[in-house]
Amino acid sequence: PVSSTLYGSRFLTGAVGGSVTHQCFYSITPANKHDRKYWCKIARSGVCYTVVSTTGYTSQHHAGRVSLQDAPQNGTFAVTLMELKKNDTGIYRCGLGTNNRDLYVSLNLTVSEDASPSAPIELIRGELRGSVTVPCPPGDTHGGKKRFWCKLGRTSCALIADTDGYVRRNYKGRILITSQESSGAFKILINDLKNVDFGLYKCGMGRPSGWDSQRVVALQVTAASTLPRTPKFLSGTVGGSFSFQCHYDPKGNYEKKYLCRWKEGHCSLLVDTEGFVHELYKGRLHIASNHQENGTYRVVMRHLREEDEGWYWCGARNRHTEHTSAVMLLIEKETCSSQHPEASTLVKPTLSSSPAAYSTPTQRSITGLTYPMGAIITDSTSTLLSSAPPITSPGEVYHESSSGEFPLLPVVLPALVLLIFITITILALTKIKLQKETGK
Repeated sequence: PVSSTLYGSRFLTGAVGGSVTHQCFYSITPANKHDRKYWCKIARSGVCYTVVSTTGYTSQHHAGRVSLQDAPQNGTFAVTLMELKKNDTGIYRCGLGTNNRDLYVSLNLTVSEDASPSAPIELIRGELRGSVTVPCPPGDTHGGKKRFWCKLGRTSCALIADTDGYVRRNYKGRILITSQESSGAFKILINDLKNVDFGLYKCGMGRPSGWDSQRVVALQVTAASTLPRTPKFLSGTVGGSFSFQCHYDPKGNYEKKYLCRWKEGHCSLLVDTEGFVHELYKGRLHIASNHQENGTYRVVMRHLREEDEGWYWCGARNRHTEHTSAVMLLIEKETCSSQHPEASTLVKPTLSSSPAAYSTPTQRSITGLTYPMGAIITDSTSTLLSSAPPITSPGEVYHESSSGEFPLLPVVLPALVLLIFITITILALTKIKLQKETGK
């Protein structure tokens, strides 16, 4: 079976008399580094006969025109077949193991008179939990085609992100497709790299199923980054402030550091070390310090608002690459303060500048109580506060009493008095009657 730790080209074309190179990529583990690498061709019988391997074996039919180069430190090996013939067309396997049925990936090689050679796969290496920058080829700058990034599988390329705003769930907050440069080229930025990110990818313009202006990339995930990690999640309260430190490689010669806000595969620049501050953040966001010698800078944001909640990216950029890391800011919309041993009040400062922040109240029922969504609730018990979601709105206060007063008392009390009066009257009449009978 095909292993998730081994990837390689699945289709190659070559011209008669020319050459092709099949690149295979494997996880850098001690076992894989020292294991046998092989390249075999499947016969009509279904048996895969070895063409060349790292044991030194070479098939007689391919002697002098095939070579295998293994680079264990990079987790890759490449097989080059020269002086191509039409009967070289067929299905091949590159793999690891003592036999040709172990870990492998299949290749369909087509040799013809007028075939154009297949483009080589570019190897991109990134550290676990680090970030990578993937350059993508120039494309049409006027056609309005969307840019995309997808992962190659057996039969198709699974879409991960595109410039229409689609982002696969497990890439939320950690992938960005940059704008096109004047040449039409663009970049894919990925951070918080995981072991499962290892594989073959394709970036380009248009549809992933096409091949125009597209590039195939092998992404290799190596040992964990030695850089300190920025916390993944930070929290703040409405009206408060927060700060965090961004890290980058001081040897990277990064010219510009910045903070941007990530949303739906796009990242809007908020502040940078060149003096730029987004109009909506002036007076409450700045880069407080920047230490090139140890690769850190600190970002401070004040007067937090509910709408500040979301993903943010630290970034350091030079002419060729960018180092990025992501952080999710969570805003606590209410604070809980005790005003009485038996009372709790939910209070929230009103700092929203969004015209849609307080739309038409939505009715929501909790434990039998219906109120406009967004009301400040004061209750003498903690039951409602613990079960109700955080809800606040300016200018509305709802009070509910739990002092023990029986709500039907005004109706029951008169009836009770009347019953007592009737009972006394009956007893009095009975006594008078008995006295008359005794007197007789």
